[in-house]
Parts: sequence; C-alpha cells; structure tokens
Amino acid sequence: MTARRWSARGAGCHDASVSDPVRPDDYRVSDVERAAVQERLREAVGAGQIDLHEFDTRVSTVWQAKTRGELTRVTADLPAVPPPPPAPPAPPRRRIFSDTGGGTAMRVLSTIWLCAFIINVVVWLLVSLMGEWTYPWPVWMLPSGAVLATLYAIGIGRPRR
Repeated sequence: MTARRWSARGAGCHDASVSDPVRPDDYRVSDVERAAVQERLREAVGAGQIDLHEFDTRVSTVWQAKTRGELTRVTADLPAVPPPPPAPPAPPRRRIFSDTGGGTAMRVLSTIWLCAFIINVVVWLLVSLMGEWTYPWPVWMLPSGAVLATLYAIGIGRPRR
C-alpha cells in the first residue's frame, strides 16, 4: 500500500511514490530503443555470440520489454562485438607518367597530341563521308606521336619500377 500524506495547505492527497525520483532502469522504453537492442542482437548473431534460437527468444523479450532495465538485461551477458578485420590495402595505382618534371611534360604533350589527332581524324571522317573520299591527311600527325612514343620508350616521363 502506498503512503499518502495530506498537504499542509489544505485539501489534497499526495502519493509519496509519485514524488520519489525514478531510477534510470525504470524509465519506459520506446520502439526506437527496442530496435537498437534488436540490431545489437543481430550483430551478436553475426559475430557468433548467440545462435538463432536464442536470438528469437531475446528479440521477443526485447519487444515485450517495458523499461530500460528489462532491455539492459537482454544484452547484459554479451561482450562488445569485435571490430571487423581491416580491409586489405588497395593495390598501388599504376601510373603511366611519373611525378617528375619530365612526367608532367610528357603527360601534357601526350594529351595535346591525342586531342589534336582525334580532332583531325573526326574532321577527316566527316569530310570523307559528306563528299568523296579524300586523302587521309591525319597520318601526318603520326610522326609527332612517334617522337612522343620514342621519348617515353627511352624513359623520359616514365615512372621507375
């Protein structure tokens, strides 16, 4: 039976249990908290800490829980889930040109040459398709491309192994 006392100022009954502080374990829980505990149990199954039958039992207990204390007891015997193993390091990115001045120059010159060559080939194809076949004048860009390829082959701008 709860203790009741009368206020000194007049009529009114005050229940002593209402004015007592509530312990954190006696707080009511929400569905969000229940879902968080269920997720923790799912992680425990994934880590092999509990089996599926125990998971089902604990989850039904979680969704019947009314207070935080009841939720705490469901996972009290579970240690923290171990972190996943680190991912293997990514293979080093293979670079075509080095980061030196020669590599930067080769990268810029090769990009310019490739763009100019593609533009020449596209223009030549359009001219040839619109009218009669014309002399393949983009072939005159090949010697400059051969010079760039030769410079790269002898090691200018190429990364060291």
